[in-house]
Amino acid sequence: MAIKKTLTSAVPYSDDGKVTRWELEMQYEQGTEGKADYYTSNKRATIEATGTKADGSTTTNFTAKAEKDWTKKELEDLCPTAHWDEIFESQYDSVITNPKTDPVPNNEFSIPS
Repeated sequence: MAIKKTLTSAVPYSDDGKVTRWELEMQYEQGTEGKADYYTSNKRATIEATGTKADGSTTTNFTAKAEKDWTKKELEDLCPTAHWDEIFESQYDSVITNPKTDPVPNNEFSIPS
């Protein structure tokens, strides 16, 4: 079954009328709600227009522009979905596909003599 991804929150931070930072949240869902195969998880990220790398150089994540000029697709594209996809697939596998099982006690065990 396909993973459903929905952008659920986008909070802009503006400077001089242009967005310079976004706080984004995306909901991941897989399976059928109410069934044993259903799992959901929210992922969040704060994306700055520009950032500084470890070597001191500057990286541009997006060009600052007015809130009204942003599209939903552009906001979704800012999300680190490749990384989030890996995390969600791992979570789904460990919770739904291959869940941890609890050991079964043997209350009839006799201590060897």
